Amino acid sequence: MFQSTMLKRTMALILWALLASAILATVAFVFAGRQVTVEMQTDAAINQDSVYSNIFKIAPDFFDSGEYMHFFFSTTYSSGHDYYLMSPDMQFIVNQTAQENLNLTDESSAIILDKIMNSDFKRTDDGLEFITAKSEVYDKSILALKQPVLFHGVTCYLVSVTYIDIFNSLIIRYINILMLSTLMAALVMLIPAFLLVRHMVIPIQNINEIAMEYAKGNLSLRADEHHKGEVGELGASFNYLADQLSHSIDSLTAEKNQLQEIFNAISDGIVVVDAECKPVTTNEVIKNLFSRADKNNLFTERLQLIPFDEIWTDFEEAIKTGTVQKRSIEHREYAYQSTIIPKFDANDSTKPVGATGFFRDIYEQQKNEQFRQDYVANISHELRTPLQTLRGLIEPLQDGMVKKEEDRQRYYDIIYSETMRLSRLIDDMLELSKLQSRTLAFKTFPFDVNKLINNVEIRFKNVMHEAGIEFSIQNNYGKLPTVMGNPDRVEQILVILLDNAKKYTPKGKSITILTDYIDSEKKVFISVSDTGQGIHEYDIDHIFDRFFKADRARGKKGSGLGLSIARELLTYMGESITVKSKYGEGATFTFTLTKAEAIDVWE
Repeated sequence: MFQSTMLKRTMALILWALLASAILATVAFVFAGRQVTVEMQTDAAINQDSVYSNIFKIAPDFFDSGEYMHFFFSTTYSSGHDYYLMSPDMQFIVNQTAQENLNLTDESSAIILDKIMNSDFKRTDDGLEFITAKSEVYDKSILALKQPVLFHGVTCYLVSVTYIDIFNSLIIRYINILMLSTLMAALVMLIPAFLLVRHMVIPIQNINEIAMEYAKGNLSLRADEHHKGEVGELGASFNYLADQLSHSIDSLTAEKNQLQEIFNAISDGIVVVDAECKPVTTNEVIKNLFSRADKNNLFTERLQLIPFDEIWTDFEEAIKTGTVQKRSIEHREYAYQSTIIPKFDANDSTKPVGATGFFRDIYEQQKNEQFRQDYVANISHELRTPLQTLRGLIEPLQDGMVKKEEDRQRYYDIIYSETMRLSRLIDDMLELSKLQSRTLAFKTFPFDVNKLINNVEIRFKNVMHEAGIEFSIQNNYGKLPTVMGNPDRVEQILVILLDNAKKYTPKGKSITILTDYIDSEKKVFISVSDTGQGIHEYDIDHIFDRFFKADRARGKKGSGLGLSIARELLTYMGESITVKSKYGEGATFTFTLTKAEAIDVWE
């Protein structure tokens, strides 16, 4: 309890108050005692000289007798007074107390005698006159009284001189008693003072501890309201404050959570910074928004959040100038758009106190836009080629420039071929569009993939032979299990892969269908591998894109939609397709089919 600062200070204040009162009482008593002492000694001296004055009135010729005079000056020293019989003009001494009986020192006597000769006396009610002087030898005052007496018929003056002590022994004893009683009273008062202060301090200290807990966020504690007086009122006020704070904090927390939910629901990344450009609030999107950006030189926390110095420069500029900052950052692997809006003081609309940044990943948007442009360009190109061919053949026929029947027939054959090519292109485009929009529906069911592969082998064996390409089937597992899927679509995929392989495999090379089954994955793997020209490493990531054709310079025929259709068909069935290739050595396309739970094959 003594560790309580308030208790220590209160007890120190009480001690200082008691000590100050003792000092003030002592000082007051000293001044009062000093005045009383001077007055008492002065009155005593006056009373003594009044007795002699009465004697001299009764016997006015007292000093005419040499015997009386001798007796007077030789005995009065015992009274503590020195007596002098002065001439009428107070300039010289007629007689005095014997030198050996003087109470005052020579220096003190000289001071008072000099003052007697040159000063005016004050008169008392008894007709006596007096003056005082300060002794330079002792810390005392000197009192001189004079009264007129007759000496051989001449009026002279009898002067009595004595010291007046500022303090006598009685006053000093009174002062000692006062100081001792004050000290004892202070000591006695300390006990009830301590108990009283302790009774007052403990509740306040408890309230202080509760206030510290409030500062830490613990608002569950409550102060004792049952104390009487201001302490109880203070406890009630703290409890009311805690209730209001709890209510306010709950409301703020709910609003903050709601705002954070809104932040997290927004597709854009959001970062709020203070006036020092330090992040205050972010949403969940911002944590992964810049995942594609380079992660170099992330020396600071803010660069780990947004890895672009130029954006943080925009933040600083927005706070400094109070203007909106916009920026686009584009790279081959990523693209971002930022908008930074300054935040102003509620009391001063011209003073920025922070900024809010909105960030959007526009890479896919730009990629889609580029893809759209490429798509339109590819469609235009693919459609223009057969149309130009048709126009180039129809115009001579229309103008009658083709005379021979066999030439006209050849023109008709080419027109038919180009028309079929245009029809296939449009059909492929429509099919791919339906697959991607999921408007093309087909059923999946268990079927025998071994039978399907055999049928494909029979279909392509002569075609490959005529092209001078070695064609074979290689089963690494044996008879494959029944799989889930659509056999017509799986056959379509195999045809697309074989046509694609045949297109890029020269005479004398080989094309192989490889099959395998991995029981742990419940997957059948079917690969179409060729030893043709292969695919460049910078083309392999785009091989499944629409209208993409590897090695365009060789002028290979085709729409560039086959592999895209194959991937979409497999994605629709929940399967995948991959490609491995080394340029100049061939390529291998592998797709998966899932083993059917039921072994019964649907016809």
